[in-house]
Amino acid sequence: MAEKKKRELHLTPAQQTERSISKKFRSKLWSPFVSALKMYRMIQPGDKIAVCISGGKDSMLLAKLMQMLHRYTEIPFELVFLVMDPGYSQINRQKIESNAALLDIPITIFETRIFDVAQKTEHSPCYLCARMRRGHLYAKAAELGCNKIALGHHFSDVIETTVMSMFYGSQLQAMIPKLHSQNFAGMTLIRPMYCIHEDDIVAWAKWNRLEFIQCACHFTESIAYSENGIGESKRQEVKEIIRNLKRTNPNIEQSIFNSIHAVCIETFPGFKADGIRHSFLERFELEKVIRD
Repeated sequence: MAEKKKRELHLTPAQQTERSISKKFRSKLWSPFVSALKMYRMIQPGDKIAVCISGGKDSMLLAKLMQMLHRYTEIPFELVFLVMDPGYSQINRQKIESNAALLDIPITIFETRIFDVAQKTEHSPCYLCARMRRGHLYAKAAELGCNKIALGHHFSDVIETTVMSMFYGSQLQAMIPKLHSQNFAGMTLIRPMYCIHEDDIVAWAKWNRLEFIQCACHFTESIAYSENGIGESKRQEVKEIIRNLKRTNPNIEQSIFNSIHAVCIETFPGFKADGIRHSFLERFELEKVIRD
């Protein structure tokens, strides 16, 4: 035991974080990560994947998971660790660079002024910011010869997006594990952390004494300093709703997750497919014709 502890003392911070993933958090992080990759067939031989890093806990963990996978798997694929600077402050930019160095992640950085543009917009600045960031990431990944981009969306994001779409978007819409880009031919977006819970990501970061940046825009900062921690963010509001529901039903998140994998279209009065709205009346009238 003493010899084991002695060896651990000589591990670098990057090696320590990797060890925590493969040992202490194996069932919470590594196993669901690998399961999602296999279940949703996210990686194929010959892929060149741009792992998109925002500097937050989710994307930094994703980068480390993908790096470990590349090292251990027999599937031949390439990785680029892509950081887009949308206008970070000098402190946040330095934090991203220092964390990448600490975790031994070789990042490629390119700059944009997305924050400046989005913050001048009166309506839906977060939506505009997200779209612009996605577009720049796709374009840079394509420029580097990548055919896929990997984002750090996790299980909790999936649940929250589903609830938000119903409560505030007037539709039942989920977040799928992978999708083809509509604007960049041959480019696919994948979400390798689809089955990893946010609480487990937080626990991993705390265990390793890691500190990451938030979104780093003025809007996010206003949420962080608001009295109730919600501000104007509907996602934060939904987080609180789900947190309260879990007190009486600890399995509420898993139930929502399972439900989006078992949608019964026949029971819905309306649905949309390929951008076209459909009504249950179409099936109803067809069944009537068949019976007659």
